[in-house]
Amino acid sequence: MADPASYRPQTGEIPTTPGVYRFRDPHGRVIYVGKAKNLRSRLNSYFANPAGLLPKTHAMVHAASSVEWTVVGSELESLQLEYTWIKEFKPRFNVVFRDDKTYPYLAVTMGEKYPRVQVMRGERRKGTRYFGPYTAGAIRETMDTLLRVFPVRSCSAGVFKRAESSGRPCLLGYIDKCSAPCVGRVTPDEHRGLAEDFCSFMGGEAKRFIGRLEKDMSAAVAELDYERAAGLRDDIIALRKVFERNAVVLAEDTDADVFALHEDELEASVQVFHVRGGRVRGQRGWVVEKVEDATTPELIEHLLQQVYGEDSEVQGRIPREVLVPENPSNHAELAEWLGGLRGARVDIRVPQRGDKAALMSTVRDNAEQALKLHKTRRAGDITVRSLALQELQEALEIPVPLLRIECFDISHVQGTNVVASMVVVEDGLPKKSDYRKFSITGAAASDDTAAMHDVLTRRFRHYLTDKAAQVPIVSGEIINPTRSGAKSSADLPTSDPDVPAPKAKFAYPPNLVVVDGGQPQVNAAARALAELGIDDVYVVGLAKRLEEVWLPDSDFPVILPRTSQGLYLLQRIRDEAHRFAITFHRQKRGKAMTVSVLDGVPGLGEAKRKALVAHFGSLKKIKAASAEELTSAKGIGPALAAAVVQHLGATADTGETAPAVNMTTGEILES
Repeated sequence: MADPASYRPQTGEIPTTPGVYRFRDPHGRVIYVGKAKNLRSRLNSYFANPAGLLPKTHAMVHAASSVEWTVVGSELESLQLEYTWIKEFKPRFNVVFRDDKTYPYLAVTMGEKYPRVQVMRGERRKGTRYFGPYTAGAIRETMDTLLRVFPVRSCSAGVFKRAESSGRPCLLGYIDKCSAPCVGRVTPDEHRGLAEDFCSFMGGEAKRFIGRLEKDMSAAVAELDYERAAGLRDDIIALRKVFERNAVVLAEDTDADVFALHEDELEASVQVFHVRGGRVRGQRGWVVEKVEDATTPELIEHLLQQVYGEDSEVQGRIPREVLVPENPSNHAELAEWLGGLRGARVDIRVPQRGDKAALMSTVRDNAEQALKLHKTRRAGDITVRSLALQELQEALEIPVPLLRIECFDISHVQGTNVVASMVVVEDGLPKKSDYRKFSITGAAASDDTAAMHDVLTRRFRHYLTDKAAQVPIVSGEIINPTRSGAKSSADLPTSDPDVPAPKAKFAYPPNLVVVDGGQPQVNAAARALAELGIDDVYVVGLAKRLEEVWLPDSDFPVILPRTSQGLYLLQRIRDEAHRFAITFHRQKRGKAMTVSVLDGVPGLGEAKRKALVAHFGSLKKIKAASAEELTSAKGIGPALAAAVVQHLGATADTGETAPAVNMTTGEILES
């Protein structure tokens, strides 16, 4: 169970506005969704005294590992967004509706001869207009209030028929909450006009109707009819509360991504709400450093290119509308490009008024809050990083600031597919564009110390080569690998999907080299640097067993306090190097397990290899066939058949056991 104090946000980071908050467990799953008039007050109540919480709440805050929030414009918006996310995420600590009912809607059956106002749940019906959702208690009061102004029929079909046959209206007709079309007080057209006015009010034209009540209230006051004026005043207050704009739920046919930005001189915060079927189905956010001469339209253009262009999964979910605060540069071309990705027209536009403009305002509020939170946390992170680097420098007695740290790790399985990783940290932050990975073969793969010596030698030989050649470092430039002295593609910038494109080579030396291991690995790394004549780079090793820090030629390790920020920094760097090495090792091992015995035959490509296996059915039959028999397979000529026979004969002479092969592709299944 997690300690709530470990993920408690700072009080100053939490806004005091209405909003919806989500608690997530260590796996990222939403386990609780709640709403609040004041997010700061509500969230602080979970962390002030966890021991005093109710049992279920106590279990929830200890099962969670993080909390996040989304600000909204009103309490009604928070209610509806909370409902949307509870239905979508089904958090296990939220109340479960046993009957699986939805929140109620206020519905008008415009498809009937005499439209009816009623509360409806469940599936939507054709010819009916819906407004909401609302809470069960509020919707009854809302309906009761609106029927005073718009006396639309609200009775059931049975009650309506009985009143029609008897010629006497029901109770609502007698108390003027129904225009009683059942007995002919109004014509069908007049009653439909009342229903359309009701829908117009609920659809956004409240000002006209509320203004009418205000005039009536003023007239009642002028006539000293204070009782009637008080009733009208209560009706106006109720109508205004009913019509509180819902910027979270739009028309049910609305599919749109709503982007908003909040900028300062150095950075920009971007938020996007993904609206599908009129409801907010997801939210994403970014904080990016601004280029000095970049304008807002240019920022939006680059944003849309990255969001929709780099993620193939997102391309399949591009909506009909993309709402932005300002039209991007190259607006027409960008819309055409998005339309090509989607396979249908995409409109990029700036909402000016109405529900979409209100939702844009809500997204902008979230972007502003995200930038404030980022700056607050970054200020704290800078302090922590500076403390960690300072503690590490003092503990290791290094005379220079640790501006750049490189960490190396070796990964293999029983000496096979040996690889190494290099991760880079500058100013306490990972610099993924400088990550490198190495393939290790030959004698260097015999043990970890030899592998570590080989990797350090290769890495710093590149540095010396570039330094001697005075190769300029140009951001974003990729140098020819043969000119840079790279042995193979393994020495080149990484192809890890999590790592950005390369921006530099090996020309920057670190202040500190960290190796994963104890004294043998450290001594091997130090020996490699000494052989290259490099004496201004310091080397340490971090042993996993007791998290000891080893120095070259030292009989005893340096023991850092368990709560030391310097030790935390070394652990994070070591773990990142281990992750990166394991990822590369698995990729290489996976490729090795699907190598075909026939791959070594000169001139035998993949298509001909598959044709050969398909014709004979197994590798055993291919080995038993003569060169003349092999030519019966499609695409296999006499020369190629002779090469196959020679290659398989040489393999048999080695005494090696043939591996299991896929009967269709000829690929090795086990090695």
